[in-house]
Amino acid sequence: MATDLDSSRNFKCRVLVVDDDPLVLETTAAIVRSFGYSVRTAEDGFVALKILREVLPDMIISDLRMPGMSGFELLSIVRRRFPHIPTIAISGEYILATMPLGLLVDDFFQKGGYTPQQLRDKMKEVIAESPIRPHLGKQDICPLWIPRVDANYLVVTCAECLRSSSIADSTVSEEVQEADCLACGAPIRYLVDSSILKVLEHKRSLVPTLEP
Repeated sequence: MATDLDSSRNFKCRVLVVDDDPLVLETTAAIVRSFGYSVRTAEDGFVALKILREVLPDMIISDLRMPGMSGFELLSIVRRRFPHIPTIAISGEYILATMPLGLLVDDFFQKGGYTPQQLRDKMKEVIAESPIRPHLGKQDICPLWIPRVDANYLVVTCAECLRSSSIADSTVSEEVQEADCLACGAPIRYLVDSSILKVLEHKRSLVPTLEP
């Protein structure tokens, strides 16, 4: 029996479905599986990011209104970090005419306003336009961050959820260090450059002290 699988690929297209409503999540996942796709599910944006650390899907279908990390934030992160992954938003909170302009997706469906066939056709369309990437892996990112106020703590930004947090660390080392993101729990790998610290200390010494 024919499926939606691209004959030029030797693997099933992987779809990540994200929704905080268990019934909607399982229903959507079952529909997508019936199209012949491999499906994983996530109940919110943070769980979705954790799955993305394990394997990159070929498409993401996400709700917009979710606790913790909304679909807006999740899809924005995906578009910035993985612009090659096509995305479809499904929500009962908005209709297409009033959907916020800042929503970064390839297409949008209103919950209850589409048929399985329409979803199937749209998925085939956006997947067909995406690059073939069966062996594409996520890069091991190690950004460089520096102290914002003093050498007692660092302000770092998580490469997964893009949220910033401070960590107590005054160690200057040539070794890559690691801390857990306070928002999503993902490991943040960073390096403190001693030459940058010296420049910052010099600049602070030039700032006059305000007398009481």
